[in-house]
Amino acid sequence: MAKAKKPIQKEIVPAEVTLQPITETIEKNYMPYVMSVIVSRAIPEIDGLKPSHRKLLYTMYKMGLLTGHRTKSTNVVGQTMKLNPHGDMAIYETMVRLTRGYEALLHPLIDSKGSFGKVYSRDMAFAASRYTEVKLDAIAAELFRGIDKDAVDFVDNYDNTMKEPLLLPTAFPNVLVSPNMGIAVGMASQICSFNLGEVCDGTIAILKNEKTTTDELLDIIKAPDFSGGAHLIYNRDRMREIYETGRGNIPLRARYVYDKEANCIDVVEIPYSTSIELIMKKLTDMIKSGALKEVTDVRDEIDLHGFKLTLDLRRGVDPDKLMTKLYKKTPLQDSFSCNFNILIDGSPRQMGLREIIDEWIRFRMNCVKRELIFDLAKKKEKLHLLLGLGKILLDIDKAIKIVRETEKESMVVPNLMEGFRIDEVQAEYIAEIKLRFLNREYIINRLKEIDSLKKEIDNLEKTIESERKLKNLIVKQLEEIKKKYAIPRKTKLIFENTVEEYDEKDFVENYGVKLVLTKEGYFKKITLQSFRMSEEQGLKPGDEVAQIEDAENISELLFVSDKQKIYRAKASDFENKKSSALGDFVPAKLGFDDGESVVAFKPISSYAENHHFVYIFENGKGVRVPLSLYETKSARKKLTGAYSDASPLVMAFYESEPFDMLLVNDAGKAIYISSSLIPEKATRTAAGMNLFTLKAGQKLVDATRTPEEHYTGFEKCHKLKLPATGNSVTKKSNA
Repeated sequence: MAKAKKPIQKEIVPAEVTLQPITETIEKNYMPYVMSVIVSRAIPEIDGLKPSHRKLLYTMYKMGLLTGHRTKSTNVVGQTMKLNPHGDMAIYETMVRLTRGYEALLHPLIDSKGSFGKVYSRDMAFAASRYTEVKLDAIAAELFRGIDKDAVDFVDNYDNTMKEPLLLPTAFPNVLVSPNMGIAVGMASQICSFNLGEVCDGTIAILKNEKTTTDELLDIIKAPDFSGGAHLIYNRDRMREIYETGRGNIPLRARYVYDKEANCIDVVEIPYSTSIELIMKKLTDMIKSGALKEVTDVRDEIDLHGFKLTLDLRRGVDPDKLMTKLYKKTPLQDSFSCNFNILIDGSPRQMGLREIIDEWIRFRMNCVKRELIFDLAKKKEKLHLLLGLGKILLDIDKAIKIVRETEKESMVVPNLMEGFRIDEVQAEYIAEIKLRFLNREYIINRLKEIDSLKKEIDNLEKTIESERKLKNLIVKQLEEIKKKYAIPRKTKLIFENTVEEYDEKDFVENYGVKLVLTKEGYFKKITLQSFRMSEEQGLKPGDEVAQIEDAENISELLFVSDKQKIYRAKASDFENKKSSALGDFVPAKLGFDDGESVVAFKPISSYAENHHFVYIFENGKGVRVPLSLYETKSARKKLTGAYSDASPLVMAFYESEPFDMLLVNDAGKAIYISSSLIPEKATRTAAGMNLFTLKAGQKLVDATRTPEEHYTGFEKCHKLKLPATGNSVTKKSNA
């Protein structure tokens, strides 16, 4: 059998590799991309628009959709591609957000017909562009005011076939009225919307008085206003910080009404930053897990009348208290994160509200000035023509004779220039006048405009030269816009100090319980009735009861571990057990670290100032730590550094008033002292003072408040001064 031929191995010659420093790669390849995303896509400019918005709106403006009938969205999308080559779906999604049907804007820029989805629903899809129709809304006219009078610069589009505006000359601070969000590379922008009437008033106040303070601005522009309405939890200090820095969180909560007859809650407005699907998922998950027993059903009842989410309640449920729970545990209360990052002259800047308005005023004054300069040039041009027309009034017959006797058409204008001592522009204008208008009446009527033109030119020149007059003109425009388009606030303000906070105790059934902790760390919550029926505790072999405490089901529990930690829990977190049961293993239930065990626990109702934890250590020292040092603003489940780590912990006691305790060392000696002898320390990790004078190699092994149950002879161990030496005690055989 012939051997198979081995494949010929071709020698692979590595391609030549050109090394490039990483800094050069970033500078040449990465940075241009970063700047393109920041400047040309994600971050809005002072007109309140991203490039995609601006290209779309300008296309619709050039299509005559400001005054005409609606047209198919497909038509607009196709035309916009001449300016924005990013694909039809990207353009259509941009359009959807600006429509009246989508309800994302307080003042929609596009009047729409058809299904465009809703801002409060992530699953409610918009219809295809061939089915929907659009035109520019009336307020969009204010975005284009002066655009045809050289108010802004124009640049070539991507293929140099047409011109498009760099910015739109918005006649009101649209950057604050239309919400905007963008994520660039290394930065983002999140701008909330404000009420148009308030923004106009605030801008007018600054135009009239440059020294307007932030507090004065707060009195005018009270807070953001969202298209979805809802309630804004108002805190003036927090709002001032947002107005000054451009950063901060705005808490919003849903608005609801209670239908007493149907025993249901109708949520009619939700925070702008969430969606109905997120809320419903959280509610249904809570119902399934048993965390929301007060609600029997949740339904989406959105219809033509608007948003509505209905929650059916069980009989006897307090709707207002239930809503405090839902605000705490679901997206029915959410926050809008502000980041006022805006492109100014091509550079991103994070600005406060006052700074944004100042920049818009600077931008708008330049637009108005350019518009007036354009009007001035047109009026001067017209005046120049009328002055030339006035010269032929003295001898109309001469003008007719010059035209009639000129043999060549090309010589008509030169001959008129020579005959009346006028320039070429004036002569061209006169030559173009129809024969029927070469009469005295027509010419005199036209010349009457000269005086009014001169006055208008004079007024324009004075306005252009005067900053005050330019500002007054902008004030007048803002007053007109406010009168025409302003609407009442949709987002109502509720003051922070009036908000009813969620209290978990309101939703936990309360009753008296016995709490049992064993030395090996098993914990039981037993109802009083069950405890009375059988006080004998079920224990593991070798285990014994360490503590039995009276408490309520709503009590807060503090568990002290042997690793300088305190764990928080609620009695309601533990299920009711029978006395015969072993109970819950605390380290597993509360998530202790490996090798960590529980030393003691205490149910508390408040962090009283005169209450303490008393810690006894192996080295014979002890310390009293005020309970108030363990109080935290947040509901932290674990506190580290609860006590000193200088020596292992023997026992921790809770002290509401002085008590006696027996301390026993490993040599069988003990002291019986009052807790009042132990000094209080102002820090949790204080090592404490020496209580028991120990010989070399000795250590404390036990500390108890009930020595009669465990030792005999302890009565002779009373000590009144510390530190003290011990007396002999005998441990009971059954202990």
